[in-house]
Order: sequence, then structure tokens, then C-alpha cells
Amino acid sequence: MGRETKIKESALYEVWKHQDFKNTLKTPDGEDVVILERGTLNHEHAGPDFRNARIRIGNLTYIGDIEIDCAYTDWKSHGHHLDSKYNKVILHASFINKSNYSHVYTRDGRKVPSVCLNDFLDPKLIEGMKSELEETENNGGTSLKCHSINDAITPEQKEKILYELGVHRFEKKCKKIFSRLKELEFLREMKIKEPVVSYDLSNQFHEKNFTHKDFGSKEIWQQLLYELLFEALGYSKNKTQMMDLAKHANVKFLSRIEKDGVIIEKYESVLFHVSGLIQNSTVAGEEQTKAYLERLNLHWNSVRALYDGALMDETEWHFFRLRPQNFPTVRIAGGAKLLFDLLHGEIIKIMIKKITEIHNLTVLINSLRSMFVVRADGYWRNHYIFDEPASSEIKYFVGASRADEIVVNVLIPFFAVYFDVFGNKNLSKKVFKMYTIFQQKAENQIITDVAGSLNLAESMKKTIIAQGMIELFRNLCSKNKCLECEIGKTVFS
Repeated sequence: MGRETKIKESALYEVWKHQDFKNTLKTPDGEDVVILERGTLNHEHAGPDFRNARIRIGNLTYIGDIEIDCAYTDWKSHGHHLDSKYNKVILHASFINKSNYSHVYTRDGRKVPSVCLNDFLDPKLIEGMKSELEETENNGGTSLKCHSINDAITPEQKEKILYELGVHRFEKKCKKIFSRLKELEFLREMKIKEPVVSYDLSNQFHEKNFTHKDFGSKEIWQQLLYELLFEALGYSKNKTQMMDLAKHANVKFLSRIEKDGVIIEKYESVLFHVSGLIQNSTVAGEEQTKAYLERLNLHWNSVRALYDGALMDETEWHFFRLRPQNFPTVRIAGGAKLLFDLLHGEIIKIMIKKITEIHNLTVLINSLRSMFVVRADGYWRNHYIFDEPASSEIKYFVGASRADEIVVNVLIPFFAVYFDVFGNKNLSKKVFKMYTIFQQKAENQIITDVAGSLNLAESMKKTIIAQGMIELFRNLCSKNKCLECEIGKTVFS
């Protein structure tokens, strides 16, 4: 069986769990690898695949983690060499190792033995794993249970159902935003500092009848938009961490930092120190990194006494299976620039003016989008992490597709709530109208798969329909609630 055979990584997990090897594992250097305890499978989305394993290589016994990849090169392409979560790995195993490399290196520079499992598996087992992958690929990733029978419903009927689900998804976002706005105002009024344990707010909060007069503070709107923007910059893997960062290094604290010619770099300093991402970065080595870190530490020391919030830990952040352009370090650098616009560029005021005065909705959408495209510059234009330069220059901290996501998932619901709170129904309706005409540019795997299952490839370009597809899949299809779905009720009855 050739080394290019493709298999699922999850199949390799099963091989490791059951120790389905035809003979004793050996390193490329010829040393026996004896598995004393295989470890426990890590069910989280980050970190090594097996925890707390015990192995013996030669005469030495090791206790730690096991990382299993389809290819040896995945160690670097998945960013494990940059991620401190992998510092306790004692063995790297892969199915393909074309160059027969004997080791990988952790972020802290430790040399870890690597074994190629292909050499120790029965050919029949490999063929079975290959067939399993082909079957999965042929069936599609998230095809719906009704994919072969939903032609009983017309495309127009499907679109109508998805449109209503898209509206429902939008309303849920607005409710979530308004709920957070009320929390922020209550915390400000009561002078309570976050985090509130489990958000167990008092009865006084739950019984309070809020009016538009309660929401006159500029600071709470800035904080709300700050949190939403950072959540959007975090993508699915780091959105909670980015929102937590915005809550820790909040507007109230940032507003106390003196504005000068290096204010954006000061924001970077605060964000990288509070996030914990700067903790283990060294000042040795590359001169540009050394100079940048010295400036960040200098800025932090000048404002540290003003900060009484929590500090996050580097291990909370995910780099695994992210494109380097989407690493949290790069997103935080973009976030620092947006923070400057938020606190010193009056962007909320500017956007309100645009929404009020620009009548052509397509022009308005393009105008709002352009405000959130952030060109790369400075240190992060040629770095993905602190420790080493990027292989190619980064052009944008926030590109057009992410700016599109910000318009749809942040700005439109944010301003729908804003205008609703202050009783401007016409502008609230105008903002919702933007949502109904918005055209998707970026693709999403769930949307693509659902559109394929429903034979609605063209319709998925409409954002409200695409959002309806996400709502359909996440809250009905993936939970087997077919008979609660308007499509399922018809085709399965």
C-alpha cells in the first residue's frame, strides 16, 4: 500500500486505542516504542489527541501526551509547533512520513520522537480505513436526511421556509444583543465589575423595566460594539476568548490610556498582555521581535497600575487548524486598529450618519463594509506569532469577507437594536431591509452542504436564505428534529 493512501484521522485514533499494530512500533532510528498506557482520548477541539499516556522508548519511560496526524507535515501545517498546548507531547505518530523524519519540535524547543504508523499496520486494515474515507466523501459532509426526497416541495416553498428561519435567526441575535446591553447598563449603574459569577444577576436586574433613557451612556454602546466586533474576529474557535478579552480590557479602562502617536501600539500592548499571548514570548533572537516586545512591555508597565482586571492564559487560545492569517495574534492586531476607530474615530456616530443619509442600500452596505477592512502594517504585517517571521507578507488584518461577516452578524443587528431602543422605527426597518437584500460573498461549509441537499445552490447567495440554512441545520437537522421542520413535516408525513 503506497504512502499516499488517504485515511481519516479518527480511524487512526481507533487504531491507537486498540493498539492494532502487527508488530512493535519503532522510531526511524530503530528504537522500540513500547506502549505502557495508551492515554485517554481528548474530546475537546484543541490540544493533543491522547492525554496522560505512558510509553517506553529504549530504556527511558515517558509520561505525557500523544499527537496523531494523517501526515508528518500536519504537525507544522496545523500549527502544533507554535501552540504551547502541545508542549507535553511525548510521541508524534503519523500515517504518512514521506521523508522519514525522526522528530518534531514543540513550541518550547523540545525534540519529540515521531513514528510512521503505516509501517506497522496490516494492509487489510489500511484498505478498510481507505474505504471508510471514500464512503464518507461520497455521502457528503452534512447532507440532510431528506436530501433524496425533498423535491416534493417546490424551490419557492423551500425559500419561503428558509426566509422565515433567516428572520428568526436575526431576531435571536437582536434579543441577545439587547440582553447584553441591559446587562452593561445595569452593571454600570450599580458599579459592579465583571465578571459576574455565572451571570447570576440580582432580582433587581430581572425586575427592572428599562426605557430608552437608561441607554444614554456612550460608553455602554461602545463596549457592546467592541465585544461584538471581537467575537466576530475570533471565528468559531476563538470567539469566546476574544469576547472575554473585550470584557477584561474594557472601554472604561482603555479610555484612561493617554492618546498619543503610539496609542494603537498601546492598545496592542494591553490586548496581548491581558490575553496572555505575550507571556512566553522571548526577547532574544530576531531584532524586530526584540524591539517590538520591548516597546509592548514598556507601554504595559506605564498602564499596568490602572488595570485591576483578570489576565487570561495563553493555553486558552486555539491555533489548531487555523490558517495563519486567522491566528488570534493577527486578529488582535486588527482589533487594536478597530478599537482606535471606536474610541477616537467616532465610528458609531459616522455609521448612524451613513444609515440616515445614504438611501441606496447597496451603496450603504458597501460603505459600511469598507470601514471594517483593515490593512496590515507594522510588526504584524510579516509575523503570525511573536517567535518567527511569516513566510509571506500579510496584506489585511481584516479582509473583505470577514468585513462582510461583521456587517451581517454585528452591524445590522446592532443598529436594529439601537434604532429600536430610541424609537426610530423607520431606520430600524431600513437596517432590516439591508439584511434582506445582502448578498453572500464568502462560502460556509454548512451553507454549501444544506444548499446542495435542498438543490438551492443559487439561493444560498442571499444572506437571509443562507442564515436560514444555518438555522435549519443547527437547530433542526443536526438534532434530528425532522418532524419539527416545515420541510420534514411534508416529506416524512
